[in-house]
Amino acid sequence: MPFSGQVLGIEGTAWNLSAALFNDHLCALESDPYRPPTGGIHPREAAQHHASVAASVIGKVLDEADDLQGIAFSQGPGLGPCLRTVATAARALAVARNLPLIGVNHCVAHVEIGRFTTGCEDPIVLYASGANTQVIGYLNNRYRIFGETLDIGIGNALDKFARSKNLPHPGGPLIEKFAVKGSYIDLPYTVKGMDLAFSGLVSAAKESRDSLEDVCFSLQETAFAMCVEVTERALAQTGKDEVLLVGGVGANRRLQQMLRTMCEDRGASFYVPENTFLGDNGAMIAYTGRLMLSHGDPLPLSDSTVNPNFRSDEVTVTWRSGERESRTTGPTNQGAEAVVTLNGHEATKCRSSKRYRMPGLDHRLLTERTRAEAKLIVQARSGGVSTPVIRDITRDTIVMEEIRGQQLKEVLTRENLTLTGEAIGRLHTAGIVHGDLTTSNLIIRDQECVLIDFGLAHATHEIENRGVDLHVLFQTLQSTTSEAAPLRAAFIKGYTATFDGAAEVIEREEEIIHRGRYL
Repeated sequence: MPFSGQVLGIEGTAWNLSAALFNDHLCALESDPYRPPTGGIHPREAAQHHASVAASVIGKVLDEADDLQGIAFSQGPGLGPCLRTVATAARALAVARNLPLIGVNHCVAHVEIGRFTTGCEDPIVLYASGANTQVIGYLNNRYRIFGETLDIGIGNALDKFARSKNLPHPGGPLIEKFAVKGSYIDLPYTVKGMDLAFSGLVSAAKESRDSLEDVCFSLQETAFAMCVEVTERALAQTGKDEVLLVGGVGANRRLQQMLRTMCEDRGASFYVPENTFLGDNGAMIAYTGRLMLSHGDPLPLSDSTVNPNFRSDEVTVTWRSGERESRTTGPTNQGAEAVVTLNGHEATKCRSSKRYRMPGLDHRLLTERTRAEAKLIVQARSGGVSTPVIRDITRDTIVMEEIRGQQLKEVLTRENLTLTGEAIGRLHTAGIVHGDLTTSNLIIRDQECVLIDFGLAHATHEIENRGVDLHVLFQTLQSTTSEAAPLRAAFIKGYTATFDGAAEVIEREEEIIHRGRYL
């Protein structure tokens, strides 16, 4: 029998205390955000604000309830003091009214309310908010994280810059306003495979002596281009044909425009909810809580402890029956970054200009990545790594040996992952990190693993960069197969066999996994 009745949802992970009521539509929504007098969000002050307004906000929503069947709350991720305040209120209501309690993952709730309000089915999701920047897709009953920020969320990055210029919180809307009158200047661009980082970009923007308008414009252009690039990589990796933008930063019109342009060029559909459902709101908790309750997911009080680092890929998704059959987006020979043309025994890789990027940034990336790729392919071969042989190079084109074999994603076996581990071990021994270790860039040929696409590679002996290299691959496995654990173990076996520093790098990769995003 279809579930009927209303669910109350309470959101309070960070700045906004919000409550909503959902049955098969939104019945009521009330919010009272915390507005710091200066600086950014202070967790304890935000929690005190939530506690002071909770009765009023929740009470107004409950006034509209006539068939209340459950109480849902944001269990994490978020700021600990804020989460505990909301959880306490939810538990009290559930006990007082003898109703089931539902603990909702905040990130998953953003995705689900986005799917509900836009009508998209099985998208690649760019989740861009204050504390989170993730590229997410559904596979095997979980929302897998294809890539994410390695340091701070994009919203926090924009706010940090805004505070350095004495702009009030939140900084994003004001940066967007100043950017309208700005021009492009070069700023650091940090994409590492499917992951990205904003700290270096923010530091350079804060130190720039250019006009505020120019720095705001360039900060937006650079940060958003990084987000769109990793989203496009996920589209190319999975063959999905929908993109959904969620999170508070998603309200930025320039980010929406860039994603829409990328989707047009790849033949994908772009979706973004109305602003009411983009930022943190009670509706997303109530709606997702109702989905969970209708599929038998109530939460015992003993398990209702909050989790500030609750990841979306930890949630078993019981309310979705499966993936929509996807088609490959874009031409079959087009990856996220380049078009490869095969001619006899040669492969010509031509980097494509991206309409979503500013011409100056686009030209710089094409030139830098083409030159670096050719140089590092040669260095890797000298270190005993199997790579294509370079024939010729121009500003945006490399002519090289055609590698005939199967992409690792097509032959995910333990034996092949061990071969891959051996190859990456030799690469790291040579002082090179690949930077884009997805299963599309590893070719299995004649009992060896051949590395291609060195566009994000760089020379380094730093443990952190090596750890990120492994993290990109392991994250790709986690997001594309249910056999990630044994395949990871097989890779480590090969990696340890050819690289003396393997243990330290593996330990660092595990540390990267557990780093919280609410810093």
